[in-house]
Amino acid sequence: MRLTLWAGFWAFMLDQASKYLVVHVMNLRERGEIDVLAPLLNFRMAWNRGVNFGLLSNSAELGRWILIALALGVCAWVLNWMRREKHSRLAHISAGLLVGGALGNVMDRFLYGAVADFLNMSCCGFENPYSFNIADIAVFVGAFGLIFFAGEKKTR
Repeated sequence: MRLTLWAGFWAFMLDQASKYLVVHVMNLRERGEIDVLAPLLNFRMAWNRGVNFGLLSNSAELGRWILIALALGVCAWVLNWMRREKHSRLAHISAGLLVGGALGNVMDRFLYGAVADFLNMSCCGFENPYSFNIADIAVFVGAFGLIFFAGEKKTR
């Protein structure tokens, strides 16, 4: 369980530090966009009031609190699942990534009222219109890690 908490802590900290750096220090909030390694990596500020790709963003204030409650509920369920059953080290790391990423986006909803997305990647003539953040990567990797590693050899 300690491994889950550490992985979650570092995913959360990396996400929040990257957002602070990009939104406040680099002032992406005002600049709107910065080409880093165009077209492969760009910073494009997007405030996501819904879930992935802006889904469920119509009633922003109510949706904000519903999404916060949902994310906290999922985090509690995953942590309880990790605590109650024996899982592999990779499953614990995956759970931590999922929880840390989810809490990173919850923190954004508390601080800004929306999730701060800023990473934009395009390649090979394809112009990607969507932005994402480190928390989104952690949630995605964590969820797939749980799919692949939760049934593996137990560590306890």
